[in-house]
Amino acid sequence: MTTKTILIVEDDQETGNLIARDLRGHSFSVGLAPDGREMDRYMAQNRVVVLDIMLPGEDGLSLCRRLRVAHSTPIIFLTAKSDDIDRIVDLEMGADDYVT
Repeated sequence: MTTKTILIVEDDQETGNLIARDLRGHSFSVGLAPDGREMDRYMAQNRVVVLDIMLPGEDGLSLCRRLRVAHSTPIIFLTAKSDDIDRIVDLEMGADDYVT
């Protein structure tokens, strides 16, 4: 059985570690990146990306657009925004799913 790898792009270290611990408990291999630059380093490997929208520097929407051009990796947005319009826009930007 191949272990699935998930990359979490989250600038809040506590949130990232909490998500990573839970995913590891479900037998996933997890990478953590605090921003888009670190995300780019990880993308040489095929992974699922959990992407925070509100990141320092390049935001999650911009990172999602860049990922869609170069990779077919599944993207799940993780955000505090819960308005329906935010969800619709973010999914139209290329995310595969959206978690508040």
